[in-house]
Amino acid sequence: MYFKKLIASLFLSAASLVTLSLGAPPSVKVKEVFFTTDQSRENIDSPATWHGPNGEHLLFATSKAGHSVNVFDAVNGAMIQRIGGQGVELGQFDRPNGVSVVDDYLLVVERDNRRVQVLHIPDYTPLTTFGESELGKPYGLYVQALEAGEYHVYVTDNYETPAEEIPADSELNHRVRRYLLETEGKTAEAELDLSFGETSGPGRLFVVESIFGDPVHNHLLIADELEHDKRGRQVKVYDLEGKFTGKTFGKGLFKYQVEGIALYQTSETDGYWFVTDQSKTLNRFLVFDRQTFEHLATLEGERTLNTDGIWITQASMPRFPHGALYTCDNDQAISAFDLADVFQALGLAH
Repeated sequence: MYFKKLIASLFLSAASLVTLSLGAPPSVKVKEVFFTTDQSRENIDSPATWHGPNGEHLLFATSKAGHSVNVFDAVNGAMIQRIGGQGVELGQFDRPNGVSVVDDYLLVVERDNRRVQVLHIPDYTPLTTFGESELGKPYGLYVQALEAGEYHVYVTDNYETPAEEIPADSELNHRVRRYLLETEGKTAEAELDLSFGETSGPGRLFVVESIFGDPVHNHLLIADELEHDKRGRQVKVYDLEGKFTGKTFGKGLFKYQVEGIALYQTSETDGYWFVTDQSKTLNRFLVFDRQTFEHLATLEGERTLNTDGIWITQASMPRFPHGALYTCDNDQAISAFDLADVFQALGLAH
């Protein structure tokens, strides 16, 4: 009887493994290296990093309720200072949401000022704002470096009807705005370059926030957060000129809300997309192949929940020799993962 039970048990275990291998990759938990100071009243949203010429490693996080950008040490999470305060003047913010860093510039999307603000790092001199004439309810951004001092800035705009509903399909044609940003030292100016969004078919953008690009493959990934509808909860792939490629991915994999997007490069052409499946109870980060968008792995933090924005840096730092993944934690902090730990746990080459 014992051997019969043993054989049956082994058979069931083997069957389970087969089922597992044929389905989605199992979720793997990885311990966070640190959390920044709990700022539960501030509604922390999105992170970004800057690495200076003298060994500086700074971590920025937008505070929607604090109307500021909070600055931390990217190596240990210690808070350094707070930038901004509520207002409409240069250097002030009104519900900052998306944030990005390129070269020595910090770009911040302000939802309620309906603009993007540019500041110089590391002195945080405010240089310019743009988008006020076009943006209705901006959230996320992606910055593509062009020639020296020139950038394309893609901004998602979740504008609504007066009844705060998703607009008619015919009005979804400017869900993303592209601006040409020109800089020289501590001067900057920007102008609208392109507006786009499909008005029919699977490329329509219903509820948009996170966006990130891959110029090598001419891909612009846009998360569609629409819940309780088969049209949403997936990533829609456009090209950098605003044309829908016909590709979407993640449908059926995202169980909650599609959120932050970040790219890790293993070579000029290869790497991984990290995309948040935001939940207050079962928060996950789905990992996809850079080129094919095949789902390769799923990551969870031991404590991190309800993640909005994420940011990957591949810069080598103390405690993070292979770079770090920074994720928003439950509107109150930023959590940090050692990418070496992440890839080892997920069984992915880096």
